[in-house]
Amino acid sequence: MLNGRTVSLLLILILILAACSGGGGGEQSQGDTQKNESNPVTDRGNEIVIGVTAEPQNWDPIDTFLLDWSTVANSVFEGLMERTLDLELKPGLAESYEYLDDKTLEFKLREGIEFHNGEPFNAEAVKFSFDRLLGEEGQKGPQYSNYTSIDSVEVIDDYTVQFKLNTPDPVLLTKLAGYGAVIVPPGYVQEEGDENFNNNPVGTGPFKMTEYKRDQTIVLEKNENYWQEGLPKLDKVTFKVIPEASTRLAELQTGKIDIMKRVEVAQADSVKDSGFLELMEVGTPTVYALRFDTSKKPVDDVRVRQAINYAIDKQAILDEIMGGYGTLISTFQSELSFGNNPDLEPYPYDPEKAKQLLKEAGVAEGTALDVYIPGDDGNFKEIAQAVAFYLEEAGLKMNINSVDQTTLISDLIPNANAGHMYRMGWGGWTLDFDNTAYLMYHEGEQWNPSFKDEKVEELLAAERNTVDENEREAIFKELTEVLYELAPEVNLYQAVDLYAVNNRVKNFQPPHEDRMRLEEVTVE
Repeated sequence: MLNGRTVSLLLILILILAACSGGGGGEQSQGDTQKNESNPVTDRGNEIVIGVTAEPQNWDPIDTFLLDWSTVANSVFEGLMERTLDLELKPGLAESYEYLDDKTLEFKLREGIEFHNGEPFNAEAVKFSFDRLLGEEGQKGPQYSNYTSIDSVEVIDDYTVQFKLNTPDPVLLTKLAGYGAVIVPPGYVQEEGDENFNNNPVGTGPFKMTEYKRDQTIVLEKNENYWQEGLPKLDKVTFKVIPEASTRLAELQTGKIDIMKRVEVAQADSVKDSGFLELMEVGTPTVYALRFDTSKKPVDDVRVRQAINYAIDKQAILDEIMGGYGTLISTFQSELSFGNNPDLEPYPYDPEKAKQLLKEAGVAEGTALDVYIPGDDGNFKEIAQAVAFYLEEAGLKMNINSVDQTTLISDLIPNANAGHMYRMGWGGWTLDFDNTAYLMYHEGEQWNPSFKDEKVEELLAAERNTVDENEREAIFKELTEVLYELAPEVNLYQAVDLYAVNNRVKNFQPPHEDRMRLEEVTVE
């Protein structure tokens, strides 16, 4: 066992060095040559440019669940509740809230707020937004199922609304700080139509979107009428879509962008060696897994899914490929999530157990599995190569397919066309396992094309029918144990995000869950 593990680590290291030699080495030398150079950004004024990996291609908040949406649109839209950069939940567009009873939640709204187009924010706008989310249009998208506990929203007066619930909802307040629950302008949406709104969003946030070129740039400009006095402090923010990490780093090093999102581990030293850049890291609720399409043979057999879990040395991957940036997980949630079960240990690396289970399941030597990953994630390309090595050692062949991230998430996975396994990253934005568990394991959800288990369905229903935290914790403990045995995915790690920031940028705090807050950011 020891010798096999040592050989495995050495072979993975060879993979990493091979990957780095194609691009990482060049990035390192670039960083070295710039170490003593002055800051190349001299004439940008009171604005910043941010390099991002992708954009959602649809800015309507009820049509998306992508973290790339939140990176930008968190500055455009606001909800009744908000979650701060320190993950504190507090009123947003609402001034206050009160539960009148278990099924009636009342909000008092802030007065004097306008949408970017001049429409007033009021109770009618809140009602319209939730009628739309829960109506025919909203039911087409992925946000709807998070808010089905809301039976109706009633206007009490211009600045008071009541949410009438059809069942108690223990995580409603935190969900109201989420993407789908942001408030939209009724007149604008009705007059201009949904298609226009997809590309020309209007909210109440500190910045308004003034330009959008798909897959290229998004321009936000200061909302001069923003309701929080003195904010935002920047005049303009431009997001540049740059899928390749090496290109993002080059743009950062030459001063074309000020903030780089998704610094890869192999690039960290290049940033540290620069005289005008800072590497910033932040723990996240985001977790990564290789999920199984349980409708496809041989991974429809739980023994095969368990075998694949045993076959992969996840700690070696985390240490050697991720540079230790991350935490192993036993189920598809982070340690920040309510419902995380600390008693469950990740599947251990046990290649002999893997081979035994594959033999019991009757899986022939050399059986091929198709795996789909996003092509713009350099870290995960290396992880996929390492996983392919481990599976080959267990007698399985892995065919790696790289595709556009948006295509993978929005098309291939929902339509069960993402092979036997596919990379899935999940942000756990409510910091409650309900969000992840329901959308990943409840039958018929957009990102659950095939998995179904009666016991899981029973437990999902039970946790949503009580607001007692002790009861919910007990239910989640049982649910995680059931899911652990069923192994609907290979759980890999909880992520640490790396950002690179030009020293001219001040007061930027990297977000735990991709939702950038830029209103306090300044430049010098």
